[in-house]
Amino acid sequence: MESKQSADRPARDMLEALALTANAGAIISHMDLISKEVCVYGVPGFDVIGYDDWARQCEYEFDEGLLKRVSYEGLQVVTATPANLLFKTMETVEGSDGTVNRQDVEILIRREADGKWRVLQERILAADEMDFDNRKPAQ
Repeated sequence: MESKQSADRPARDMLEALALTANAGAIISHMDLISKEVCVYGVPGFDVIGYDDWARQCEYEFDEGLLKRVSYEGLQVVTATPANLLFKTMETVEGSDGTVNRQDVEILIRREADGKWRVLQERILAADEMDFDNRKPAQ
């Protein structure tokens, strides 16, 4: 049986890499963490955001120096298999203009054919959804 620590290691590594590459403005390395099949849900004004949209937005934000810092806090593994890991975390994006956006997100990462873990799906959670999870008894 896989320990909780080893089960959540790919998620912790992914969050660290996402923050590191975003904070460095390293577009190629950052986008290598994202599956070409990615879908992002819950962004106001959009039904779904795909890889090309994500890449364009990152390139714009990185090139224009719009990001001061990206960070992640907390990790709650929802389910794990050898090839997929679904987890929740809080993402904080600090803009160079002083704005701070904190949002709870659910992220699905998948080990792809080349052996690399990549973000396959991200969903921005409603505030009450994460609050409910925090109130549930530990299992």
